[in-house]
Amino acid sequence: MKVTEHIQNADGKALFSFEILPPLKGQNIQCIFDTIDPLMEFNPPFIDVTYHREEYTYKDVGNGLLEKKVVKKRPGTVGICAAIQNKYKVDAVPHILCGGFTKEDTENFLIDLDFLGIDNVVALRGDAVKSEIYFKAEKNGHRYASELVTQISELNNGIYLDDELENSHTTNFCIGVGAYPEKHMEAPNFDTDLQFLKQKIDKGADYIVTQMFFDNAKFFDFVDKCRKSGIEVPIIPGLKPLTTKGQLNMIPHRFKVDLPDALVIEILKAKDNEAVKQIGIEWCIQQSKEIIAAEIPIVHYYSMGKSDTVKRVAKEVF
Repeated sequence: MKVTEHIQNADGKALFSFEILPPLKGQNIQCIFDTIDPLMEFNPPFIDVTYHREEYTYKDVGNGLLEKKVVKKRPGTVGICAAIQNKYKVDAVPHILCGGFTKEDTENFLIDLDFLGIDNVVALRGDAVKSEIYFKAEKNGHRYASELVTQISELNNGIYLDDELENSHTTNFCIGVGAYPEKHMEAPNFDTDLQFLKQKIDKGADYIVTQMFFDNAKFFDFVDKCRKSGIEVPIIPGLKPLTTKGQLNMIPHRFKVDLPDALVIEILKAKDNEAVKQIGIEWCIQQSKEIIAAEIPIVHYYSMGKSDTVKRVAKEVF
């Protein structure tokens, strides 16, 4: 079932969903099941599975020479999605990126998903390779998420890269896209970022899932601005409980997210990370309750591969 259908069928009841990371190469899928199992009591209608692009490493081969190697540290997104749908009978939502994919790679990836009965995708540009400052598209790849949305939409209409195909199969993907209540780090200003988001909707995206945020006022303001700009698709808020003091610096640096003064002050007073975790859970619970009270139909949680804190939040909210 499509994510949008799950929302429509909820009939006013708030839904719970979450995102997982593929395990590091060398680990098995039991790592995923161990993350998912504790959260199934909250009846998630779907589970997101992230995609992680290649990284470049350099191996010293002697004589002052370095050998460049391309590695994927977290492979397996498609296989994990298939396993989730088979084991738990819930919809799996793979992320698909511009970075690391040519248009041909994208088409083949989507064909595999369609064959597996996976009806939902989240289309993202993705980050730059860690050794590069700015994002660079693959040769014959997409530079922007809006272009990726266009290709998926065209496949939904039976338009493949090979224009000589006859009687081509139409896919039926529900397309999610990312959004930033506090502005994407590379956008020159918020209004421009909103215009880029509307482009993705106009090109066929069916729903939006936001980057994490810790101030609900910013999310509600973002939703209001989206509606005023003509964006009418569902907007799913993404939340994450803070768990360590180090995240006070890491999250703003990596995700360009502001942390409210009240939250920062409480965390700085915490004697250890166990106390930080409790503060983060309580803050996330209050965020969740306020969002649900505002009749937002679903709340999405970033588990970062660990389910303990998300479970503690969900027990108090769902």
